[in-house]
Amino acid sequence: MGFFDKIKKIGIFSGFSELTDEFYDELEESLILADAGMDTALETVERLRGRVREEKIKTMEEARACTRRILAETLDVGNTALDLSSRPSVVLFIGVNGVGKTTTIGKLAAQMKGQGKKVLLAAADTFRAAASEQLTIWAGRAGVEIVKQGEGADPASVVFDAMAAARSRGSDVVLVDTAGRLHNKQNLMNELNKISRVIDRENPGAVRETLLVLDATTGQNGLIQARQFQQCAGLTGIVLTKLDGSAKGGIVLAIARELKLPVKYVGLGEGIEDLRPFDAESYVEALL
Repeated sequence: MGFFDKIKKIGIFSGFSELTDEFYDELEESLILADAGMDTALETVERLRGRVREEKIKTMEEARACTRRILAETLDVGNTALDLSSRPSVVLFIGVNGVGKTTTIGKLAAQMKGQGKKVLLAAADTFRAAASEQLTIWAGRAGVEIVKQGEGADPASVVFDAMAAARSRGSDVVLVDTAGRLHNKQNLMNELNKISRVIDRENPGAVRETLLVLDATTGQNGLIQARQFQQCAGLTGIVLTKLDGSAKGGIVLAIARELKLPVKYVGLGEGIEDLRPFDAESYVEALL
């Protein structure tokens, strides 16, 4: 039973007839169980209490609509669409191993190809065994080109080759896979800084997005990862994967509240079409 099933516990809006302390306690607990986090749950409930008083809300339907607005406001922290205004644009994908980073890149490449964009993949995760081979398989599925080197190669060198190839081939966007190593943040920071310098030097003025790929099933650990990668990389957005299965998904509220990072995409399954642009209104509607 996945996110959109489990979260129906917030059916408390139809389970209560009055806005009692018990109702507020139940709402707070439901948000915590959905991985929104203690601070986000407390803040949401306090904001709701305040608006109930200010707006003289009496009915559960009014309370539900007000909660929907509060959660949407929490998620409204930036543009959820990718900035692809330069040619080529660059999208860096970072995240720990096993979160679905390479799969996400492949799915997004296929979508962009379907939109008529010329896409180039850069296999700059040279640390993990078979990472470039996995990305090559996805490049084949998506029908896009890939630039790669051997295992253990300098990731910045791969990006250098990719930027040169993008210029010569007239690519619209370069999607860059990177290694996810949080056990040594200094190495990761140095690697990402080097990659950034190469992009800036080889393609001055290029628009760059840096997306953290998070596994929704990791719960509050996702917020810890987001904090660490934000320090290392200067993130511009989040991709939340594996919202199918056992994920509850409320972690996006905690990340938006604390780090002001918008969710750009959500992964809802294994199919190449199962990566979808994030829509806050639909998310909140499903939540409630």
